Amino acid sequence: MAVPMAAGMLIQTLYFLVDLYFVGALGAAALAGVSSAGSVFFFIMALTQVLNIGCGTLVAHAVGRKDKAEANALFHQSMLIAGGCSVVFALLGYGFAHLFFDFMTPDAATRQAAVSYFYWFLPALLLQFGLTVMAAALRGAGVVKPVMLVSMLAILLNIVLSPVLISGWGTGNALGVAGAGLASSISALCAMVMTLWYFARKVDYLTMPRKGLAPDRKRMLQVINLGLPSGGEFLLTFMYMSVIYWALSQFAASAQAGFGLGVRIMQVLFLPVMAVAFAAPAIAAQNYAAGKYERVQQTYRYTNILTCVLMAMLTLACLVNASWFFAPFSDEPQVILVAATFLGYVSLNFVPAGYTFAASGMFQALGNTWPALYSTASRFVLFAVPVVWLAGQADFEIEQIWVFSVATVYCQAAISYLLLRREMNKKLVYSDEAMMPPPVRS
Repeated sequence: MAVPMAAGMLIQTLYFLVDLYFVGALGAAALAGVSSAGSVFFFIMALTQVLNIGCGTLVAHAVGRKDKAEANALFHQSMLIAGGCSVVFALLGYGFAHLFFDFMTPDAATRQAAVSYFYWFLPALLLQFGLTVMAAALRGAGVVKPVMLVSMLAILLNIVLSPVLISGWGTGNALGVAGAGLASSISALCAMVMTLWYFARKVDYLTMPRKGLAPDRKRMLQVINLGLPSGGEFLLTFMYMSVIYWALSQFAASAQAGFGLGVRIMQVLFLPVMAVAFAAPAIAAQNYAAGKYERVQQTYRYTNILTCVLMAMLTLACLVNASWFFAPFSDEPQVILVAATFLGYVSLNFVPAGYTFAASGMFQALGNTWPALYSTASRFVLFAVPVVWLAGQADFEIEQIWVFSVATVYCQAAISYLLLRREMNKKLVYSDEAMMPPPVRS
C-alpha cells in the first residue's frame, strides 16, 4: 500500500523542488517571503482536514448502510461548510493578511514578497475547501483513483507553470513570487473544473448540492466533531511554524529563507517514511476490525522498525554534509548556512519523529485520534513557551530554537508511546469468549 502513496508523494515532492528552485533564484527576501506566506497553508490544512476526515468517514458509514439519502445529505452539508469557510477566509485574507506579515517578517522587502505571493496564492487555498470535501465524499463512496489522478494532473500542471510564470520561460514576462502563487491558483482551478466535470458525468451515487440548501446544524456538528482532532494537529503545526517565523523575524531575511529552505528539504527527505507511516493505519485498522489483534501488534512493530531505520539513515546523511542538499536552491552563503545548521540539529530528532508518525497512525487505526492531538499539543507548549521567552533576551541566538525543537520531539515521542501503550492495552484485549478454548469432543 505504501507504493501508490509514495508515487503521489513523489509528484508532490517534485513540485516542491521545482517551485523551490525558481523561487530560490530570486534571492533571500523572496525565499523568506514565500516561506513565511506558505506557513498559512498549514492553517488552511487544519480546517480542510476537519472536513476531510469528518465528511469522508460519515459518508463511508452511510454508504456502508446503503443509505444514499444520508450520504448525500452529509456531503451537501459539508459543501455548505466549505463554501462558508471560503467566503470568510477570502475576506480575512485579502483584508488583513498584510497585518499578519507586518508582524511575521523582518524587513520591507520580505514583507512585500510575502504579501505579493499570498494574494495570488490565496485562491488556491480557498479552492481547497471544496476540493477536499468532494474528494472525501468520493473516497467515502469507494472512488479513489480519479481523485488521485486529478490531484497528480494539477501538480504536474503547477510544475510546468512555475518556470513560465516565475522566471518568464518562453514568454519573457517574469512575475517573480506572484507567478509562484498564480501557478498554484491556476492549477487548483483546473483541479476544481476536472472534479466538477467528473461529478457531473461519472458519479451517480452522489449529487452536487442545489441552490437554496438549508443548513442542518446536527449534520454539520457531526462532521466537525469527528474531524476536529485531526484538524487540531495541523492547527498546532501552523502555530509552531508561526512561533518560529516570529522568532526569526528578529534576524536578517536570510534566517527565514534558510529555515523555509530547510523545512522543504526535510519534507522531501521524509517521503519514504511518510509513505510507510500513512499506509500502516489502513492495514492495522482492517486487522483490528477483524479481531486479529496479533496482526495489529505486528503492523505496529514492523512500522516502527521501518520508520526508525529509514530515519536513522537520513540522520547519518544529514550529519555527514547537510549543506550538500541546499546548493542547487540558493547561491547565498548565509541562507545555506542557516538551512544546513537547521537540518544538522533537527536530524537528531528524526528517529523519535519517525516513531511519532507510526504512533499517530496506530491511534487512527484504533479509532481514537485524540491522544495524537494531546502529544502534539504538549510538544507545542513545551516548545513555544521557552522560545517566546528566549526571543526577548539580549543574547538570543537562532541555534537555541533548534535545540528546543529537538528536545521537544523526544518529549512528544515519549508521551505518544505512553498514550499508545494505554490505548493498545485497553483495546487489543480478547474477550473471555474469544479466549475460551473450544469444548473437547468425546
